[in-house]
Amino acid sequence: MSLPPLILKRNEDRRLRAGHLWVFSNEVDTARVPLTAFAPGDAVEIRDHGGGFLGSGYVNPNSLICARILSRDEHYPPDRAFLVRRLNNALALRARLYPRPFYRLLFGESDGLPGLVVDRYGEVLVAQITTAGMERMQDDIVAALVTVLKPTGILWRNDVSIRELEGLPLYADTAYGVLPERVIVEEHGRKFEVALAGGQKTGWFFDQHDNRGRLARYVPGRRVLDVFSYVGAWAIQALAWGAREALCVDSSVAALALAEHNAALNGVRIGVRKADAFDGLRALHADGEKFDVVILDPPAFVKRKKDLAAGRDAYRRLNQLGMQLLAHDGLLISCSCSHHLPAEELLAAIQSAARHVNREVQLLERSGQAADHPVHPAIPETGYLKAFFVRVFGEPR
Repeated sequence: MSLPPLILKRNEDRRLRAGHLWVFSNEVDTARVPLTAFAPGDAVEIRDHGGGFLGSGYVNPNSLICARILSRDEHYPPDRAFLVRRLNNALALRARLYPRPFYRLLFGESDGLPGLVVDRYGEVLVAQITTAGMERMQDDIVAALVTVLKPTGILWRNDVSIRELEGLPLYADTAYGVLPERVIVEEHGRKFEVALAGGQKTGWFFDQHDNRGRLARYVPGRRVLDVFSYVGAWAIQALAWGAREALCVDSSVAALALAEHNAALNGVRIGVRKADAFDGLRALHADGEKFDVVILDPPAFVKRKKDLAAGRDAYRRLNQLGMQLLAHDGLLISCSCSHHLPAEELLAAIQSAARHVNREVQLLERSGQAADHPVHPAIPETGYLKAFFVRVFGEPR
């Protein structure tokens, strides 16, 4: 059975033919196909001005991104079998890359399933939907995950604010099976417990897997500060790689308690300090504290384009505070998960921060997200994570 068409204006198909998956509301020929004729999540065939097939997907007339392509094969519309094929394709990549089943299994557009992410914690899956179209496919998504992976439990973490842009409710709920309160994550031979329902995002930040592995060459014998530490992943990995001491700073009591638990789980000991990151850095500076390595892994400061100027300044101030705590010839690891902030602008903020405190910097490494978060070449937004490893020397002002 054919799906209702969503017809584009003349010449608005070029970006889609180049590989993009999004249709914007101003690209639709609403004189021929009014968007008001659709309900959020309706399945559609996206066609060019002349009626040529571009793809099948789903629509949301209330969103600026009013449609997303799932399939480009006219004979294979998005159904349960389609989801199983997409899932098997994603699994094949992760199985090659990771010896143990701890990774982001599905990464939205990059895995051909816009609006859906799934993280794997061994036999437990945590899934998150951010679009009305995927919300309509919930039952098929769960069935496909069970068919391919046979998990013991699946949790919906549909409690992120971006869902409100699609008119969707916020909730966390069991989708399948039985779920423990906590699960174990294995990374670089270390084990971490994370809370499923109460943790940040989907519980763990798999995207920093490779960057935490890069610590090994920099931290032996060093004193490390982990800011925005969450459950202590950076600090504990640093200690496991040979750091002599590590301090975690976070605003969450629960996260810091879990960080201490994870440290004990790995046979190391961390210090913890509950504080807002900016206030905590200022207090450490006032106390005359010095560190050899400072890790800054904040949440996104630039969630919308209009926040860019304020966010750019926040990154500059954060890095400046971090540099003030670095001993002579120290290492700053500065990250940003704001896809609206270009990598060069983060680097410029680091350089500006250095000049504010009379320090010199050298860029040693630049990195991004781990390979379980592949980048779609036609969709720059999928390449969101930036990580700079920067040598900082000279006496701070």
